[in-house]
Amino acid sequence: MKQMTAEQMIETAKAVLKREADAVGACVRWMDEGLAGIAGTLLDCRGHVLVAGAGTSHAVARRFAHLLSCCGTPALSIEAADALHGGAGAVTDRDVVYIISKGGDSEEINRFAELAGKRGAKIIAQTENPDSPLARMSDRVYRVSAGDGVDPFGMIATGSSLVNCAACDVLCHILLELRGYSKKAFGETHPGGAVGKTFASGRRNSGNSR
Repeated sequence: MKQMTAEQMIETAKAVLKREADAVGACVRWMDEGLAGIAGTLLDCRGHVLVAGAGTSHAVARRFAHLLSCCGTPALSIEAADALHGGAGAVTDRDVVYIISKGGDSEEINRFAELAGKRGAKIIAQTENPDSPLARMSDRVYRVSAGDGVDPFGMIATGSSLVNCAACDVLCHILLELRGYSKKAFGETHPGGAVGKTFASGRRNSGNSR
């Protein structure tokens, strides 16, 4: 086992944070006119946005689905593997299936995309490979790449998961503005926790001022 001094740990921490921050900042190169079409597809969805991924990408997918709902776009995460065992019955032609996959070549992801397409759903792929099988099956492709050197061994998705989260955050902000989704509307969907207490306190103070 390697030994590290406190100073070495601090230097490693600084290097990791700088590397990951640079990778997130470099995301701007993937922002092009295609982004408008992706946002429009999500905005026009009359069902739910069903977000899927495998491995770390599924963790990103769950986060994205939650934040979409927070921003006024009804969304749920869905397990691609479970969908192959009957869960795909939840997909309708009113839905958008949004799939996050680094290489776009995972078998269970692509089988799910194929099933969702047959059921009439729109497919959006967020991937670094626009020539992948997933991208070819999709109606729209959001190309997102973290570049080299941001992940340990080029495999453990530390920095690249942050890059993909940031790319999802872009869409959340755009949809929030397009919908004119208000702070009041958000408060009505988030009555719990510290956020709910803040809204409740605001309502009480507003009532006392009248």
